[in-house]
Amino acid sequence: MPLRKGQLIITTFWLLSVLPSIASAQTYTEPQPRRQFVTVSYDWLYTNPLHFGDHPVGDLVGGAVASVRGKDYDYETRDGATRIGVDEFGRRGNGVGLTVYPFGLRTGATLGLRGSVEQLPTISLTIDGPGSLDSYALTNARAFDASAGLFVADRSAGWGVGSHAFIAGGIGRIRSDLSDGRRYFAEAGGGLTSGPLGVELSVKFAWNRLPEPVEHRFMTVPVTIRGTVSF
Repeated sequence: MPLRKGQLIITTFWLLSVLPSIASAQTYTEPQPRRQFVTVSYDWLYTNPLHFGDHPVGDLVGGAVASVRGKDYDYETRDGATRIGVDEFGRRGNGVGLTVYPFGLRTGATLGLRGSVEQLPTISLTIDGPGSLDSYALTNARAFDASAGLFVADRSAGWGVGSHAFIAGGIGRIRSDLSDGRRYFAEAGGGLTSGPLGVELSVKFAWNRLPEPVEHRFMTVPVTIRGTVSF
């Protein structure tokens, strides 16, 4: 039985009113990850020296040195008058850190400000030669660092797995039994997160300066694994 004109109009208006509701009910909105503002970390460091013969060994003896093999010492000056043995270079250390994201961290790029305290390696040298130094010992050394960097994140909602990467640079102060000093550094790394928990891997190139027993420098390259909690 064909619809009358009035019935057709009513049916048309009913469909026009119902269809938007059906369409909106079928629209799926993906849950967004919660924005994070603070990350606290506990760090495990494994430090490698870089150009160790030049700095600090060369600085301490006042001239260029060369590495040697098969002897009971590790370096000697070019004229052979001074011999240097590396008694200890402590590679393992720990640290703690706090990163603040002023604009929040969720997805995309944002600014991160990080402060940290980390152990520097214990360095012990024996110096046999005509100079004034016969030993060198850097003990109980810690670096108090501050840095700013760019963080890029792709976080997931809830307990889903997300990721992030960063690059940063900064300055720090050194406290030790030998003397106090300063340093500057660059760092890069990245990690994975699930909810508030995460793990992070980073590499830092740090240039350290100390005034005692003579003005000297040394470069450290710690590879760091961090356990993190963010909120």
